[in-house]
Amino acid sequence: MLTDQTIAIVKQTAPAVAANAEAITRRFYAQMFAGNPEVKAFFNQAHQHSGGQQRALAGAICAYAANIDNLGALGPAVELIAQKHCSLGIQPEHYPIVGKYLLLAIVDILGDAVTEEVLAAWGEAYGFLAGIFIAREAEIYREQAAAPGGWNGYRSFVVDRREVESDVVVSLYLKPADGRPIAAFKPGQYITVQVDHPVTPTSPRNYSLSDRPGRDYYRISVKREASPAAGAPGGLISNYLHDNVRVGDRLNVGPPCGEFTLASDTAATTPVVLLSGGIGITPLLSMAHALAAEGSARPLHFVHAARNSRVHSHVDEVRRLAAAAPNVSVHVRYDAPLADDVAERRCNSTGVLDAALLKSIAPALDAEYYICGPKLFMSSVIRSLRAEGVDDARIHYEFFGPKAELATTEA
Repeated sequence: MLTDQTIAIVKQTAPAVAANAEAITRRFYAQMFAGNPEVKAFFNQAHQHSGGQQRALAGAICAYAANIDNLGALGPAVELIAQKHCSLGIQPEHYPIVGKYLLLAIVDILGDAVTEEVLAAWGEAYGFLAGIFIAREAEIYREQAAAPGGWNGYRSFVVDRREVESDVVVSLYLKPADGRPIAAFKPGQYITVQVDHPVTPTSPRNYSLSDRPGRDYYRISVKREASPAAGAPGGLISNYLHDNVRVGDRLNVGPPCGEFTLASDTAATTPVVLLSGGIGITPLLSMAHALAAEGSARPLHFVHAARNSRVHSHVDEVRRLAAAAPNVSVHVRYDAPLADDVAERRCNSTGVLDAALLKSIAPALDAEYYICGPKLFMSSVIRSLRAEGVDDARIHYEFFGPKAELATTEA
């Protein structure tokens, strides 16, 4: 356990660290990549360029310092990060590298305010947190390896099928090249895809599994990420998967990871509301298929927001799912419908997914809500649910990117 002195020093210096957190993390990443360039392979450089990764780490540091005497409050965050670390193959030997450059960055930014006593306290605090992560990640690695069909690291998979789902989404059906069984997964989890890009080496990418467990394949549904701004490149790996990967090609795949899964401790009659925006539909599709496959009679409300029919993926699949189960209802809303989208009944309503729509089509307080989509979509939906009085324990969400960015938007 941390000493009382360390806890006191970290709490005393936490405001100064928080006030300079982003400057510290920017310095940290710059120094670490310069001194140990091999670790760049674990970091999505798009998040580095946007500043999202720096803000995410700054938020994590501040949360740790604020809860240094109540670490139980960090449990969900620890699990999220540990799952992400295992998806990327982070090992115990990486933690001293991070600790070294984090402490150097704190000294560089805060200067003389960092006495030997302060530096020792932050070093002890970091080491203690690293130990928590190392222990949990070792446990996850053991579980992955021991699971029937499981493995650690990367395994070669063959693209067995390729289906175009919309103008911007393609589904890849992946089967193991060795023909052996594959590990089961929890609906909502993701796998990691490592691509040796022929031009620009980059980090692995996580993609949600978009079909139910129990198949002899994994399915991922990948959105082609366009350029975020004039002159900026589009998504490196998403475009590569769209343009270059065909049936018969091989991809290196990591085992299923992730903590965004269906709650297992709810009553069999508790309604489920799946709220998705754009490509955020993928983990929720897995949940919907899993509930249907197990014959669940729970009321299931599937609400999806998209720009229009050109980019709306998995349309027929969701309709078939609803047609086969009387307990499933589907509502589609387009915020930029094409000229004939409404007339052809491709959507149920138009506009953004707002509080009024949620209130009209879904139960308010007794349901379990699962949310995934773009940042603004998710922050708006979460605010609306909280305003209706939905308890945070019933609001579950997955965000594609550094989660601190979503927290900032929610505030």
